[in-house]
Amino acid sequence: MDTKIVLIGAGSSSFGPSTLLDLYQSKLLQGSTIVLHDINKEHLEIIFELVQAENKIHSNYFNIERTTERKKALNGADFIISSIEVGERFKLWREDYDIPRKYGSTQILGECGGPGGTMHAFRVIPPILEIVKDVNDICPDAFFINFSNPMARVCLAIKRTVPNLKFIGLCHQIGAMRFHLPQILKIKFENLKLKPYGLNHFGFLMGIEEISSGMDLMPEFNKIAPEYFRQHEERFEFSSLTIEVFKRFGYFPYVGDNHLGEYLRFGEEFTETSDMTDWIDFAEKGGKRTYKRIMRNYKRLKEDKYFKKGIFYKGISGERAIPIIEAILSDKKSYESAVNIPNDNIIENLPQDLVIECPVTVNKNGVEGVKWGRLPSNIAALLRIEATIQDLCVEAILQKSKDLAITALAIDPNVGSFEMADYIFGELIELQKEFLPEFK
Repeated sequence: MDTKIVLIGAGSSSFGPSTLLDLYQSKLLQGSTIVLHDINKEHLEIIFELVQAENKIHSNYFNIERTTERKKALNGADFIISSIEVGERFKLWREDYDIPRKYGSTQILGECGGPGGTMHAFRVIPPILEIVKDVNDICPDAFFINFSNPMARVCLAIKRTVPNLKFIGLCHQIGAMRFHLPQILKIKFENLKLKPYGLNHFGFLMGIEEISSGMDLMPEFNKIAPEYFRQHEERFEFSSLTIEVFKRFGYFPYVGDNHLGEYLRFGEEFTETSDMTDWIDFAEKGGKRTYKRIMRNYKRLKEDKYFKKGIFYKGISGERAIPIIEAILSDKKSYESAVNIPNDNIIENLPQDLVIECPVTVNKNGVEGVKWGRLPSNIAALLRIEATIQDLCVEAILQKSKDLAITALAIDPNVGSFEMADYIFGELIELQKEFLPEFK
């Protein structure tokens, strides 16, 4: 396959290896050129040497290149998969969590929603926009896949900056249902068509269909699921907040307590502070374990003790970027449950200038959202509040407006005060000024 795939952020010990694992399981993509790009030369070289070793083991499946020069990497690209962060992720995440709460915010996590999610967006969106502007100039026909959070805000900023770019955002949160649904419905996951709709980390399971029969399984799910999830509570995933929202709104929020609660003023009533701080610690420890595993493998390589089969010989990451690329190239007409795309009348009673998470079909032309129509009014009302905040957040970045930035913080349900927003913005702008735009 004469295809050029660029991995931006390839030096990341989590993103680079997981994407390469999926690539090495693909027969269709063998012969492609894979370009590893990262601004951290040291990390990039480590991943590049490991991939060279893997490629040799796998009879040179791919043409492997690496560069720290983005424009060079993008030249002639067909697909770009991007996952970047700015600064020390977990140090900044803790600041995003702690500082708003110091001034009275009720936010429970601060990664993608709440005032912490807004500050996260202020940091990461500007460099992503520089990337997509280069894509638009250098390889305008390429297909861009974003993995960076806060997903919905990043994708909305991309849409407004380069409106003609073909892009999607991907998140693996729907994957949690792979375990639970077969337990609840006694049907293999492969025979289920999921119909989730909403915003990234703030979506609801609106439908479930048995593929072989076409049967609507939502009545059965709604009958069994409440008690099932009470018996299978997990503090980082489906617990008190999920169960409460399911009961009050009538549809299951598939994203887990830690994400769902970021957008809800009442999230704090049903979550424990220790659970949220433990989640950040848990995520950081997971990242450290992955980095140590990569460094152990790199050490084995340098000592000429590398695994004979390599580390990419079996398994998949669970991410959907490579299957979607394969479906586009083969015109497979496949169905993907949860992809972030512009709301082109897919959900009628949400703003059309919004990026939503929904099912799509994939073919040679890219992706097409599966239209739903109108969401229940109670769910649409919840989502429209967050849509308004995302709108202001992105406009604050595009206009570099301090007034809009503070307003985006102030109107958030987890702030609700200009005085609090001023304090949050003032302290975080000083702590994180090397990573933030110059708001005027």
